[in-house]
Amino acid sequence: MTLAFYFTVIYNKSTKRDDVMDNNIKRSIILEHYQNPKNKGLIDDDSYIKINMNNESCIDEINLMVKVEDNIIKDIRFDGEACAICTSSTSIMTNTLIGKNVDEIKKIYENYLNMIDEKEYNEDILEEAIVYNDIYKQPNRKKCALLSWWGIGKILDQISGGKK
Repeated sequence: MTLAFYFTVIYNKSTKRDDVMDNNIKRSIILEHYQNPKNKGLIDDDSYIKINMNNESCIDEINLMVKVEDNIIKDIRFDGEACAICTSSTSIMTNTLIGKNVDEIKKIYENYLNMIDEKEYNEDILEEAIVYNDIYKQPNRKKCALLSWWGIGKILDQISGGKK
């Protein structure tokens, strides 16, 4: 079965997500985004906002490039050296955020952070990022799942002029 099949089943409103999204499906989605990351590869374009994120406690280092036009994220590119969780989280993040406006992205970002921190969140807006809903069980991997998202948070601050 393909990743698209799993994702379609997960978001079938007649099925409870917890009943379908077992750990094997989560692992399949994470592995697919690690082995075949979406939007990977930087380009030479000064119209992108660029940021470098690194995790001092491991090898994870991600360079993000974000193109914003008319308050909409038109493109996100990334590259770097990172573990499976960090790479897949970044790939999923790019897929989730491209095409959305800044206000939508702020909501998704806040909900993702809340999910990782075991706070209340809206799972319906997280799309594939929901695969990290139990990363809290591995505290040493939380930074891996958060690194690129923190980069988006910094870019959102730049876009907003430092206002949240």
